[in-house]
Amino acid sequence: MNIVSLALIAVGVVLIVVGAVRARDPYRRYMALKEQDANIARYEAWRGGIRSDGKTGASVAMELLRRQAQIGGAITIAGIVLVVAGFVVR
Repeated sequence: MNIVSLALIAVGVVLIVVGAVRARDPYRRYMALKEQDANIARYEAWRGGIRSDGKTGASVAMELLRRQAQIGGAITIAGIVLVVAGFVVR
């Protein structure tokens, strides 16, 4: 292994860690909001109420959290690509 492949692997590992840390918390909060939204939908269906199709604060927050988790996932994927490239480059 030469210095370029070691550098690619090192940068890739750093990106994997950074991406995982950035994606973990927003994903966890997104799933909690999604679960609450599903509970509200079940309750309103049971109650016979009509659910509004308008945007709520929770739906906006879910979009924001989903986007943050996607960005963290993309950073992680870029890190994986760099690690693989580091092993391919010799």
